Amino acid sequence: MTPEEIIPSATPARSFAPSRPASSLNVGLLDGVLLVDKPENWTSHDVVAFVRRRFGIKKVGHAGTLDPLATGLLVLLLGRGTKSSMELSGCDKEYFGAMELGVQTDSHDRHGKVTAEAPWEHITLEMLRAKAAAEFTGPIVQVPPMVSALKHEGQRLYKLARQGKIVERDGRPVTVREFRLEKKDGKFVEFFSYVSKGTYVRTLVNDLGESLGCYATLARLRRLRSGDFRIENSVTIEDLKTFTPAQLREKVLPLSVIKSHADHSGSSKI
Repeated sequence: MTPEEIIPSATPARSFAPSRPASSLNVGLLDGVLLVDKPENWTSHDVVAFVRRRFGIKKVGHAGTLDPLATGLLVLLLGRGTKSSMELSGCDKEYFGAMELGVQTDSHDRHGKVTAEAPWEHITLEMLRAKAAAEFTGPIVQVPPMVSALKHEGQRLYKLARQGKIVERDGRPVTVREFRLEKKDGKFVEFFSYVSKGTYVRTLVNDLGESLGCYATLARLRRLRSGDFRIENSVTIEDLKTFTPAQLREKVLPLSVIKSHADHSGSSKI
């Protein structure tokens, strides 16, 4: 999932981010990386805007969008760190999530409009694992969903999707280093995925279900890792609401971590 490519659904999800923080601080110039655990129903932009307003930081960006449905690691870039957005968003990422069998949506996740349904009761965990290993692991070609920020003749695909239009999209090469189906509980299946830049996890789920003839859509997703950055080292929005400038500075990683990250990201699983 990349910052320029992810739009959650043809009908935008409601943002639960506060329009203004309860109080604002001014931490002055601050350069580096802040790891945030994004809550569900917040957009990545919501988190960026909240940190910018809350702490009075002029330049805040991120390195890899998370859909509103998703939670987990959002890598924020502060000050001069914003110059490394493309560099840091190009790394491999790990996710834990759950898919719902028997239903297909236009956005490939539960925030989208249901477009098809099919019987799923005959599908076993062994069938899912076999199909994932045979067809959806390693180098694959993935056709991006209509509900995305890619452009077609100058227009964003998600805008065309909102008009009920479907256009031809070229497949793009991505690498699924691991797609592990872990547990099945009725129509819900938990999974772990370890993927390269540009991989749509929701489309991975959609295509798996479609290939089995039962359909599937993404029910929930949590990002665990992005390159060397891990969810265990993140702070929550609730933390940030009470942080003093000094506490924030303690959590901001220096610019030097960006070079170290670039030296290791995308090469091997860590």
